[in-house]
Amino acid sequence: MSLSMDKLNLVSPENALAGRDEALPTSKTHFLNDRPLKADVPEGFSEIYLGLGCFWGAERRFWETEGVYVTSVGYQGGYTPNATYDEVCSGRTGHVEVVRVVYDPSVISLEGVLKVFWEAHDPTQGMRQGNDQGTQYRSAIYAVNEADLARVKASRDAYQKALNDAGRGEITTEIAIAGPYYYAEEYHQQYLAKNPSGYCGLKGTGIACI
Repeated sequence: MSLSMDKLNLVSPENALAGRDEALPTSKTHFLNDRPLKADVPEGFSEIYLGLGCFWGAERRFWETEGVYVTSVGYQGGYTPNATYDEVCSGRTGHVEVVRVVYDPSVISLEGVLKVFWEAHDPTQGMRQGNDQGTQYRSAIYAVNEADLARVKASRDAYQKALNDAGRGEITTEIAIAGPYYYAEEYHQQYLAKNPSGYCGLKGTGIACI
């Protein structure tokens, strides 16, 4: 099997890379708003983890969203603890590139966050997003509790109806309770704020999520 085909199939736990005990180093605060990058969720706020392709453009989409308190990027949904970017790109960790979104539900609801998510990418593409191919680019939502998980599934069903009405395909988004989240390397955090002309492959379907 070719390397490219390997990267389009999820690795099994026994074949995943071992990883490491030490977390990858990052700054302590968000590059744009100086809020704590790794602090606990403030009282009254909520969080969710979202994978919608390359996390550079995805993170920018959410830090620009009103009601979002802080964002970071990392790896989740796989097996390798504290994986590096190169390891994730190898397809041998099982991880997704995700954005951690901490938001104020008095300003934007979970459904509002999910509306941004659905409309910002194409959730029907399986193990890729546009020209970015590999299991790390799969669409994914990781909720932090069962109540949020139910709301995520309801949102997916509503958007699937909108896609069906437009003659589009089936949603392939992976939806689950969040497992361990591993922060990506410092240079990935708020990448497009540090590199305004950097790559962003984010592109939606053009179909609104009501």
